Parts: sequence; C-alpha cells; structure tokens
Amino acid sequence: MKKPTLIAIPCLSGAPWNLEEFTSLSGYPMETLRLNESHTDIERHADDVLELAKRHESFILVGDSFGAQVAIAAAARQPKGLVGLVISGGFAAMPVDNAMTRLKIEAARFLPGLLYRHLVLRFHAKALESRFDGEGDTGWTTASTLELFRRNTSWQGYVRRTQAALHADYRGVLGRIDVPTLILTPEDDTLIGPDAAQVLREGIPNAVERVLPRTGHMFRLSHPVLYGEAIASFLANEREMAA
Repeated sequence: MKKPTLIAIPCLSGAPWNLEEFTSLSGYPMETLRLNESHTDIERHADDVLELAKRHESFILVGDSFGAQVAIAAAARQPKGLVGLVISGGFAAMPVDNAMTRLKIEAARFLPGLLYRHLVLRFHAKALESRFDGEGDTGWTTASTLELFRRNTSWQGYVRRTQAALHADYRGVLGRIDVPTLILTPEDDTLIGPDAAQVLREGIPNAVERVLPRTGHMFRLSHPVLYGEAIASFLANEREMAA
C-alpha cells in the first residue's frame, strides 16, 4: 500500500518548507506550497491546501504556526483522503492576549515600506525568539527569522495573514477533526503560550501532544532533525499512516 503524502503548510512567512531537511520523513512522499499573498482569510488558504491534496489518494496535513491554523481549517472539513494531522506551535484562535503585543500586530497595517522591514519585522522576529534556538541543527538566530520574513513576506501578505489569524476562531469545530492528530509543542514559546495547545488537545477527539524539550516557536527551522523524528515516531505508531 502506498504511503500517504505529507502536505507541509508554511508558517506566517509564507515560505515553502525545505523538505530536504527532514531526512527521517524521507520514506514518505512530501509536498509543500507557498502561501498566497492576496488571501485575507484562513479559509482561502485552506482551499489552496485541499486543491493540492486532491492529487493524492491519501494525505496527512502538517501545519506549522499560522500553517497549523490553516491545517485545522482544512481538516475540519473532513476532506476525502485525509488520514492524519500534525500541528506545531499552532492555535485554533489567536492566543495572544497581551494588549501591547496585539497593538503592535494591529499597527503593522499602518507601517508599510521601510517601517515594515525595519520596525514591524524586527518586533515580530524578537517575539518569536527562544533561548534554545541556537542549540538546534541549523544555528538559528533571531536574525535568521528576520531574514526569512524579509525574503519571503511582503507587507501586504504579512498584514493580510496576521489579520486573518487575529479574527479566525476554530475552537467550535475542533470536534469535527476525525483523524489521528499530533500536537507538537515547543518547551519555550514566547508568543504562543501553553493554553493554545491545551485547547487543541481537549478539542480534537483523537489528539496527542508531544512537547519537544529545549526548543522554541521556530523549532521546525532551528531543530529540523528533532522535529522530523517526532513526526516520524507518531506516523510509525499509526498503522494506517505508516502503511
């Protein structure tokens, strides 16, 4: 029996995954995509993901951060062929409740051009950093995060995606997700707190959570070996997905 395809959904940067980093998943066919800069809501991103998924008889959605929310939206539709879900650093509804942080996110709408590149993105990269980033496989730093966004994320795309995440709420549909689900949580997430993972764990019927020690929100990029191995272990324990 052919193994299901892993469909990797990008974070807020919109950049496709570097699939070659996840060597422990090399036994599975994998695809990724670049997020559309023009979409203004999560559902349109979910449309793109499921359009890609139509090419495959069976598939597993793997979403990171913003991509996790997109994956949740897609999985809640119970699409034909979906056999598993992996969400990392994710949330059903924007969990950022710090008033100043939310104000800064909202302010990005009024700060295009150089202000976006040198003020908004510096704030965003700082909010995502962890003391464990540099311990990973890639030597990831806050400067790496900043460069990721500068290379891949226009001001318009950033604003549209942050606004989409701020206003979407999938807590009420988590019970519709009817496939084995892995929730990957970093130990040290300075932006997305533990309550977000608890909501997912309690809301998705067949979900398990695994906390990866000494990692931060950018763990897919800073610790790709550990991250990939955690997914591989989960898939190996689910017969339908490992077939």
